[in-house]
Amino acid sequence: MHTKDAEAIGEEAQRLHLVAVWREAPVFSHRERAALAWTESLTLLPESDAPDDVYEEVARVFGPDEQVALTLAIIAINGWNRLSVGFRQPVGGYVSHRHRVAA
Repeated sequence: MHTKDAEAIGEEAQRLHLVAVWREAPVFSHRERAALAWTESLTLLPESDAPDDVYEEVARVFGPDEQVALTLAIIAINGWNRLSVGFRQPVGGYVSHRHRVAA
């Protein structure tokens, strides 16, 4: 779903494929890496707390309003993912309704 929407608004396929290995991939900016680390920390809460160093970095890179917006987006996406898993939604059936950006 998110991949399809990201591609529709012009995100490069290579970067989308590299999100799973974002720590090793040189294609992400410092700001994107901070957001990915925060996302991972909040998503994996049952396994560990959100580390202080990740919180401090996201607070350094993002302003307070941006931190709130990013955190709310993470919470919303995690919630929708859990609803989809819980109600056995088929993977891959989503069709983006966003308009593709001309390259």
